[in-house]
Amino acid sequence: MASRSEEDYCCPVCHDIFRVPVVLSCSHSFCKDCLSTWWKAKPLCECPVCKRRSSMVNPPVSLVLKNLCEAFVQEQDRRALEILCSVHSEKLKLFCLDHQQPTCLVCRDSEKHTNHKFSPVDEAAPKHREKLQATLKPLKKNLNVLERVQGKLSKTAEHINVQARQTETQIKKQFQKLHKFLEEEEQARMAALKQEEEQKMQMITVKMDALGVKIAALSDTIRTTEKELRAEDVSFLQNYKATVESIQRQHPLLEESQLGPGALIDKAKHLGNLTFNIWNKMKEMISYTPVILDPNTTNLELIVSDDMTNARGGEKQNLPDNPERFDDYYIVQGSESFNSGTHTWDVEVGINTFWSIGVLVESFQRKGPTQTGLWEMRFHKGEYSARALPAAATDLRLQRKLKRIRMSLDWSRGKLTFSDPDTNTLLHTLKHTFTERLFPYISTVDKVPLKILPTKVCVSKQV
Repeated sequence: MASRSEEDYCCPVCHDIFRVPVVLSCSHSFCKDCLSTWWKAKPLCECPVCKRRSSMVNPPVSLVLKNLCEAFVQEQDRRALEILCSVHSEKLKLFCLDHQQPTCLVCRDSEKHTNHKFSPVDEAAPKHREKLQATLKPLKKNLNVLERVQGKLSKTAEHINVQARQTETQIKKQFQKLHKFLEEEEQARMAALKQEEEQKMQMITVKMDALGVKIAALSDTIRTTEKELRAEDVSFLQNYKATVESIQRQHPLLEESQLGPGALIDKAKHLGNLTFNIWNKMKEMISYTPVILDPNTTNLELIVSDDMTNARGGEKQNLPDNPERFDDYYIVQGSESFNSGTHTWDVEVGINTFWSIGVLVESFQRKGPTQTGLWEMRFHKGEYSARALPAAATDLRLQRKLKRIRMSLDWSRGKLTFSDPDTNTLLHTLKHTFTERLFPYISTVDKVPLKILPTKVCVSKQV
């Protein structure tokens, strides 16, 4: 509902600011839509105010009134946007430097702002804009950092999903091999059982058939003998000798019909230690590698194999920059660390032209270069050497080119030895008092992979 000051700009029908005002011959004005709706409900086109009949069905738009209404609305909008003092309803022309808030002229003279300093709004605003702009700089910098972190997290999430799917596929492949082995082993053992069953059933059948023939012959002999027993004495005595000989011929037949040993199914052979025997046989298809590489630590230019036993140089990969990953060294470390005992593993270096193998401490700096915490043997530019950072490298004068290196770590005694397993020759020994966990590692930039070699799997029985 419009206020009293707005009456001159209000339609008598809707009592709101004119929208497309039209004027009748009686000089009264209305909204075009309001007048049309009014006339639809009336039998005559008359003025809603004075009831005078209008001669115009389509009265003209009053452009003057339309412009006045638009100007009035714009002024209302301007006033609505103008912020006034909440206490005195006056324009806020000053800025109190003590309270850090805009005030009106009346506020300046009030007790609340006694002895306060003021500045005109148009002078205070630019200065405070500059201050606020300055405070935004670190916020924007923080925002950029957070956005970069968000990007890294998003990239990491995508990589986790890819890793999960790849790992799932590899797990399924491994179990498919195991399932195939077990199925084939089951089929072979069922076939052996079936073969033994058929052989022993055939033996029983042959004996039963022979026994049937013998039973028929024996029954015939018994009937003949009983008949002779009922004969006259002379006839009985005439045939006595032949009848006795016929009876005597039947006695050995009983022994031939008996079953020998091993006639039953050898259940012990088929079921005895079944799971152990299958497990023992599975070692032919199972390998054990003493060091498994951790792909989450690999340098972006190292490619780790699916079974995580070898690595080679390659094109730079798009991988997350997680804390464990090496960015300055072309390194991938083992997945398990050592802090006691003795450990041995072999690395096949083959024809690789550059490699480094050894151990490093758990606290080794993965981001950027470091000078401590690494013990290694390396091959570079055709020369072999060994070193313990930060000490200088020791040249190794070897008579033959190495294909494999055996590393033996005695953590408790502080020894890391390198040897040639093909000739059982000691190459070098590094000594140090270890206090941290140690991770095996391999490093190369060559396309020829370095391989952690599997060890022989043995199944032993304790008595």
